Amino acid sequence: MDSVRLTIDGREIESPPGGTILQAASAGGIRIPHLCHEPRLSPSGACRLCLVEIRGLPGLQTACTRAVEQGMVVSTNTDAVREIRKTVLEFLVSEHNMSCSTCDRDGDCLLQNYAYEYQVEEKRFPSVMIPPGIPNYSTESLAISYDPSKCIRCQRCVRICEEVQGAEALTLKGRGGEVQVTTGFERMLQESSCELCGQCLAVCPTAALHEKAAKGRGKSKDLAKVRTTCPYCGVGCQLDLNVDRASNRIVRVTTLVGSVPNDGNTCVKGRFGMDFIAGPDRLRMPLVRENGAFREASWEEALRLVADRLLDIRERHGPDSLAGLGSAKATNEDNYVMQRLVRAAFGTNNVDHCARLCHASTVAGLAMAFGSGAMTNSIRELRDTPLVFVIGSNTTECHPVIGIQLRQAVAAGRTRLVVADPRRISLAGIAEVHLRHRPGTDVALINGMMHVILEEGLEDSEFIEGRTEGFDVLKAAVAEFTPELASKITGVPAGDIRRAARLYASAESAAIVYSMGITQHTTGTDNVLTLANLAMLTGNVGRERAGVDPLRGQNNVQGACDMGALPNVFSGYQRVDDPAVRGKFETAWNARLPATRGLTLVELMNAAVDGRVRGMYIVGENPVLSDPDTTHVRVALDTLDFLVVQEVVMSETAELADVVLPAFSFAEKDGTFTNTERRVQRVRRAVLPPGEARDDWRILCEIATLMGHPMSYPDAAAIMEEIAALTPIYGGIRYDRLLGIGLQWPCPTRDHPGTSVLHREQFTRGKGKFHAIGFLPPRELPDDEFPFVLTTGRLLQHWHTGTMTRRCEVLNSLVPHGSLELNPQDAARLGLNAGETAVVRSRRGRIEVPVEVTERVDLGTVFLAFHFKEHPANALTIAALDPVAFIPEFKVCAVWIGKAGQG
Repeated sequence: MDSVRLTIDGREIESPPGGTILQAASAGGIRIPHLCHEPRLSPSGACRLCLVEIRGLPGLQTACTRAVEQGMVVSTNTDAVREIRKTVLEFLVSEHNMSCSTCDRDGDCLLQNYAYEYQVEEKRFPSVMIPPGIPNYSTESLAISYDPSKCIRCQRCVRICEEVQGAEALTLKGRGGEVQVTTGFERMLQESSCELCGQCLAVCPTAALHEKAAKGRGKSKDLAKVRTTCPYCGVGCQLDLNVDRASNRIVRVTTLVGSVPNDGNTCVKGRFGMDFIAGPDRLRMPLVRENGAFREASWEEALRLVADRLLDIRERHGPDSLAGLGSAKATNEDNYVMQRLVRAAFGTNNVDHCARLCHASTVAGLAMAFGSGAMTNSIRELRDTPLVFVIGSNTTECHPVIGIQLRQAVAAGRTRLVVADPRRISLAGIAEVHLRHRPGTDVALINGMMHVILEEGLEDSEFIEGRTEGFDVLKAAVAEFTPELASKITGVPAGDIRRAARLYASAESAAIVYSMGITQHTTGTDNVLTLANLAMLTGNVGRERAGVDPLRGQNNVQGACDMGALPNVFSGYQRVDDPAVRGKFETAWNARLPATRGLTLVELMNAAVDGRVRGMYIVGENPVLSDPDTTHVRVALDTLDFLVVQEVVMSETAELADVVLPAFSFAEKDGTFTNTERRVQRVRRAVLPPGEARDDWRILCEIATLMGHPMSYPDAAAIMEEIAALTPIYGGIRYDRLLGIGLQWPCPTRDHPGTSVLHREQFTRGKGKFHAIGFLPPRELPDDEFPFVLTTGRLLQHWHTGTMTRRCEVLNSLVPHGSLELNPQDAARLGLNAGETAVVRSRRGRIEVPVEVTERVDLGTVFLAFHFKEHPANALTIAALDPVAFIPEFKVCAVWIGKAGQG
């Protein structure tokens, strides 16, 4: 049966089978009051407010739990129903502190609204309210407060923590009117499994759970809500910034259930990571270095100085002595204008950005195999993909909203999970198989899996024959990689390799999810090509609930690549060495453009050291902390004749600049970001900028004009018009089409709906291409002098180099410093205890860092996040590069570890 027809309040309604009366009524525009129901949660019927009459059934039924039936006749608003609802509300009011006038939810509270609608008598029943002012310390945290006197025991908070977030931090205690929300064994919230995502705040209908920092700063009904895109990871969560216009401050962040791609969910950074916007560290005026110190300057002086110095360097040393870095934090419009400035005004293709440090090997590898270097499928599909293979992605920490979708899918039995990661990450605990391979042995592991698939006849022969080329080359290449050989290289038992291969190949459909654990290697492109081989071997490309899904690390790293902030391509990956393409841009920009590939990020630093690059313009990047071998980076930047940094705060890189230009944050600008699934989404101005800060693209236009390349646009929408005119994959994208959920490229024409799944009928390159990939070890392996492997990454509570998150009170209080993850056996052998300071030394640098003793890391391997300037991980890492993508090997280098005072 395709649908169920029923009658609700005299109207015929059509509903999917298995739906509830409440869902059917809501879809038909019929409102049924409810307090415990929330669309993301399983129905509970706890509040009894959604009671309805059903013809032929005695008594009243809860609409949120009762499934629809063919021919059912439902009445939702009879006198009997309204009288029962009023009584239910009067019971709830007797338990509730009705101090509405001082409550942040005044005017935006379901209980208050229903009490008014049904004209309840507040004192009909004796009060059994828990007295206000009695704290429940177990549910207090750095960010969240709980007022039991306002709690109506709807259990929304408990259920969303369990069913959606998967953290299971909250429960209930007490009986009757004394029931309260608490944690297991009444531990402090920050000592429980709580991830401080704030989901409990979001679903609480009465502000019993509320955000500490927002208390008293503005009632929900009085705040302006501005829909925008989160500035952190590549998921692209849609957020509502709740703004007090009088103070020009963001009071809180809320989310809308049903929004794409996050469905109302967000993480601790999205919820509590906005302090930096109005922080005291914001740059407000241009700064010019004079006699070794910064002084404030007017915009006219600063811009003229920048243009004159860059022109002088270009005149004396040629265009290729200049370089520019775009930013994965900036908008598409900013990055497009940045690469135009470098190419048309500087006269060079020396433009890059931090995608070089995270997913350059994705762009290269997937383009070689499929013809397009982007995520093939959509985030929503991961909710019910039969098999998901997560490799090199700590998804719950680095892309938390996708991580919780995977948790939900596994818990509901819709998805089976295979995880490959050297660390025992959170997802490993719910995986059917955890392949704990040695860092840098991904090719051997995947080749071993493909050997099993071919040996056991599990490949998709029809797909291989009709959709691919080069299969014989692949078959020969993996013939030697028996599970036993792969086991010797990777350290993974051969039986686990066989089991993982069978699970992946036998699934109805399977998706590969990966991130920088795959890409940040000298063999990063090989790793990506091997995953593409695996997907094509089993026919898991070009259809829903399958594909190869690289999760982009930053909010707009996909978009910055799309916009051509790369040394070899214009926007839309159109090659700079293609005369026809170059001619198109020369005509549009009225400029002669260089034809040869520019230098990549690490190459630019090397060129600065040896004097080939003398002037650099950096927008929103912080290479002093983000790049490998940061000692070398500092030398490179110090060697430059002239350095300009355009930033929102005084970053570690800005401290080295000759001129610092103050820019807008994401909350102060209009534009677009493109998320990891290729979805172009709006960014909207919510607050006014501080001081004399300016929009990034406007600053860049003024510099270009002063350098002799006139460039101006009336607004960000006009920049997108130009992008669309010159960029086929963005050809149909305009602001008026981005009002809802955005559009996924390729979107070539005005009437094109966007593309959710790539390579459906054929690959972008025609046929998918198999590549023969052999195993190469990491560039630097442990030895007697440096016996440990260091691998680096991110933490849930922080992001990139901490320029934003470390200026947010909640986030920085949760994790105020980094720590070195060290296996207990290694710690015992070294005589190091948890919390003690260790010395970590590589061939490039030395740091001191507190120790965390944990079995998350294996023997001989240590992990360190790179967010912290006090103990910079990248002072240790190696700048060895992938020969194709020029991405550095952040994930493997050799280190020595000792106690403080040693080494």
